[in-house]
Amino acid sequence: MSSQVELAVQGIISREMETVAAQEGVTPEYVRDMTAQGKVVIPNNINRASNVVGIGKGLKTKINASIGTSTDIADMALEVEKAKTAEACGADSLMELSVGGDIPKIRREILSSISLPVGTVPLYQAFAQAIKKYGSPVDMPAEMLFDVIEEQCADGIAFMAIHCGINRVTIERLKKQGYRYGGLVSKGGAYMVAWMMHNNKENPLFEHFDRVAEILKKYDCVLSLGNGFRAGAIHDSSDRCQMQELIINCELAEEGRRQGCQMMVEGPGHIPIDEIEANIIIQKRMSNEAPFYVLGPITTDVAPGYDHITSAIGASLSSAYGADFICYVTPSEHLALPNVQDVKDGVMAAKIAAYIGDMIKYKNRDRDREMSLARRSLDWNKQFSLAITGDRPREIRASRMPAEEGSCTMCGEFCATKIVTKYFETDIERGDKKWACSPL
Repeated sequence: MSSQVELAVQGIISREMETVAAQEGVTPEYVRDMTAQGKVVIPNNINRASNVVGIGKGLKTKINASIGTSTDIADMALEVEKAKTAEACGADSLMELSVGGDIPKIRREILSSISLPVGTVPLYQAFAQAIKKYGSPVDMPAEMLFDVIEEQCADGIAFMAIHCGINRVTIERLKKQGYRYGGLVSKGGAYMVAWMMHNNKENPLFEHFDRVAEILKKYDCVLSLGNGFRAGAIHDSSDRCQMQELIINCELAEEGRRQGCQMMVEGPGHIPIDEIEANIIIQKRMSNEAPFYVLGPITTDVAPGYDHITSAIGASLSSAYGADFICYVTPSEHLALPNVQDVKDGVMAAKIAAYIGDMIKYKNRDRDREMSLARRSLDWNKQFSLAITGDRPREIRASRMPAEEGSCTMCGEFCATKIVTKYFETDIERGDKKWACSPL
């Protein structure tokens, strides 16, 4: 069976391409052409039907929610609830990142519980199995990596973050720069570096990249080139090690496309806001505009408990500058395994950030103008319908209803809108906008 890339190169518009076009308000031919060029991907798997989602150039910024057990908390029912919450709140995809408990069973339960395309980091399962079987992750046989990738693809996984860009050169860069303030924060990246250094071997995923791409292409699964050397502290951002891995990943993205595999490139984790645009420009230039999957990014290191906010700031700028796919961050980042409320808060923060970014990226502020008019008219139901989510504002207003229904308890009788609008009622009724600023 041909992959989305192979179909697009042949000039064929797939059902998935047609669905993306209808969702995004673009032509099917546009989606086909962008897919053929590797600028759009559609997370998919021939073994599982899921929501169709397009990611890439000219499409709305998408958001991902990540869940998964740890070795301390491995509650499958909790992870299923978190997955359902992410879907209900409007996440476009989900990553199942369990490292504790029965990982295959948890993954399959998640896949059967939701309709979102689901991604994984297969290194997690491989190293977890190695610890259980051999007593140490560094004793993992290389073949186990490929076995796990095949197993997860067969289960129906739609996209995989795989750390192919870690190799001897990137490790040498890390050594020469004197390590890092924040160390290594990618679990998959850290385990792979430890495995390579202990065994004095090249990364099998880099050395046999063709094999990785071939497995994923067989299932039409998107290969997301993981950034195992992403910065976990803003003082480490855009360092030589991170940039070396990005160069390699961009080269691999090109190679994977030639093989007919859908490819994404992953971006920075912690980064100050004045470096975000440069990172996106570099990735887009070096990868021929492959979809960019940004993890966060977190824009300061000193706000634990509020990193859904620090990352929303980074995500909105990333989206505006051209990032295509945002991985949410929850309030429990750096502190604990997320609970259900953390997942909800993370998804909502990321959705808002993606909307803000798209408003700039695509120069469309129509919805915001409509909200302004609804607020001026004190049309509460219209405001709720225009909101990114209507549930929360309805809940807040209902909990503190005013004495006079039209206003709110913030101002009460001192409602600015009511005080002034009546003097402009004639102009408003006839649609005279000479008094208003023209829309940008």
